[in-house]
Amino acid sequence: MPNLVRLTAAIALLFACTAQAADWTDTSLSYRYGTKFAEPYNDNDITKNIVNLSSVSGYKYGKNFFSVDLLMSSELDPSAAGSNSGAHEAYVVYRHTLDFGKIFNKSYAFGPVRGVGATAGFDYNSKTDAGYNSKKRMVVAGPTLMMDVPGFLDISLLALWESNAPYNTFTNQATPRYAYKTHAMLTGAWGIPFNVGIPLSFEGYANFITGKGTNEFGGGTAPETNIDMQIMYDISETLGTPKNTFKIGVEYQYWKNKFGNPDRTVPGATAKTPMVRAEYHF
Repeated sequence: MPNLVRLTAAIALLFACTAQAADWTDTSLSYRYGTKFAEPYNDNDITKNIVNLSSVSGYKYGKNFFSVDLLMSSELDPSAAGSNSGAHEAYVVYRHTLDFGKIFNKSYAFGPVRGVGATAGFDYNSKTDAGYNSKKRMVVAGPTLMMDVPGFLDISLLALWESNAPYNTFTNQATPRYAYKTHAMLTGAWGIPFNVGIPLSFEGYANFITGKGTNEFGGGTAPETNIDMQIMYDISETLGTPKNTFKIGVEYQYWKNKFGNPDRTVPGATAKTPMVRAEYHF
């Protein structure tokens, strides 16, 4: 856990530095909870408590997005072979999107598309668990369409360069860092407000990822579908605080062939996870 704490502190400092150079920023601290999480090669329904720190900011030529999840599993996803404590994971995402219209002072709008740009960034994770101890490193880059909707909807086609270096505590065997085949991801991220007598928003992301060749152990990988979406209720007015300060809601994640593991042969490779969620924006 000390490494996770240091990582969270570093990301928080990065948020603060970025916000000073931004035209606008929205930073949030959130909590979500579910009892139906799944992990490959694990038959159990796993309970997880997840704390998230994230920030999105805009500047003259585009926007930045940072997110760090701290995921704390129940003992059914053990931290080591024979352990009675649950696994811990830190998962960091960074994306930077350039808006070509802002750069060249020209409209690239057409049909339902408001603007055109390019996105690059990385994923980074570190997990302490019994069987894999993921150390994922991934760089992403590709074009982005910004759709003309209330709020935002960004759709990107990204190339993924991913590697990992697992360690198995059952066998005490480390696998040297292994680079997967370069593969593609069609991804969408959205936040769309609506009102049905109370202020709500439909938020989330959807990733459709192609197979990434063989894994570290010579097995084949499968295409992934990872959809995570939530309906959030802005309760700020009820609490006497500014709009978009406090939100509560429900969330659902569908993740098929998690991490490229084919669910036809790997137990726990598809997750169907309802959650509750609360957010504080500052």
